[in-house]
Amino acid sequence: MVNTLYPPILFGGAEKSVSLLAEALVRSGDQVTVISLHPGMEKSVEMLNGVRVYRLPMDNRYWPFHLTEKPGQASRLLWHIGDAWNGKAAKRVAEILDEEKPDVVHTNNILGFSVAVWSEARTRSIRLVHTLRDYYMLCSRCALFRDGALCEQRCLDCKALTMNRRQASQIVDTVVSNSAYVLKSHTDCGYFSGVPSTVIFNIAGGIANLAPRNPTDNTLVFGYIGKIEDEKGIHIVLEATKYLTNTNWRLLIAGAGLDVYVNNLKQKYNDPKIEWLGFVGAQRFYESIDTTIVSSIWPEPLPRTLIETFAAGKSAICAASGGIPEIANLGKVVEIYRATNAHALGAIMNRALLNVQHWRGGGFLDAIALDRFSETKITSLYRSVYRTDIKSNQ
Repeated sequence: MVNTLYPPILFGGAEKSVSLLAEALVRSGDQVTVISLHPGMEKSVEMLNGVRVYRLPMDNRYWPFHLTEKPGQASRLLWHIGDAWNGKAAKRVAEILDEEKPDVVHTNNILGFSVAVWSEARTRSIRLVHTLRDYYMLCSRCALFRDGALCEQRCLDCKALTMNRRQASQIVDTVVSNSAYVLKSHTDCGYFSGVPSTVIFNIAGGIANLAPRNPTDNTLVFGYIGKIEDEKGIHIVLEATKYLTNTNWRLLIAGAGLDVYVNNLKQKYNDPKIEWLGFVGAQRFYESIDTTIVSSIWPEPLPRTLIETFAAGKSAICAASGGIPEIANLGKVVEIYRATNAHALGAIMNRALLNVQHWRGGGFLDAIALDRFSETKITSLYRSVYRTDIKSNQ
């Protein structure tokens, strides 16, 4: 398995989803090796929960994760040019493939590796499966989001920087997507044409079902967890609090972002009922809140936070972005709003504040919905993809 990052190095939900799948496959009897990147200068190898994990240096100008300041435009452009075809990264992966001799190469997020790694699997006649977990193939920023707004059309620089990726997509044996929305976004642009495809959700894993909070007061605790940045819609959540006419609320914000951006938000939205937690573990977060607000403006492929929210037995208020509605429709207590409409979000929050006990419940609709994210279900689906071609659902 290849993924840009792997725990304990975390930046988004993809690395957690990949690690849950890798460890589940080990438990099902497979031998799993993961190749990922780290900020160090040398290759490292370790065993984590039965998974052999290789961590390789980033063969590019800088380490792009957990930055406190945004690199200059020229530096970013040179980074993306280097990531169009990263021969050094491919060579490092090739050496591991020759050592491990896998039956299947399963790539996920390949930022920092580039599509060059696919050619190494093809050269060795190794079955190649790719899971779409972002928009790396279409967009240099992997998000289809720029300057605070959703990209209605692909910009010229993204087309130029990703021009070789559409052709490269044809060498994949099977493409998997974690949501129907993301798969369609790629096939509509001519990617993976004729390649067998399917949608497989992520494993819920690691979050215990919690009983509803039962405080002595009538306060409803809203929560946001994720990166603190425009594309995640955190500014819409904070703006929505200005429309709350009831006072029986608190908002807990878990996550980190660029210092300047976070400090500006704290100054602008300084209501004492808003609490900034910084980075906290998911279980602790869900124990502290009643309702998760999943507010992404960018077309989020499949938010792990929403899966975890329902797994924890919580309710949710969701933006109608990307693959979010595909999961939101599987929840018991959930409402959806237009992603950029802070007034609409505020209206839903106000209604929730009038029915606190109802919104303290939640979870998946039923056992069937929950099973769609179970370890047994997901590993079974992936093992069928690893073993043989599947009928395309394009």
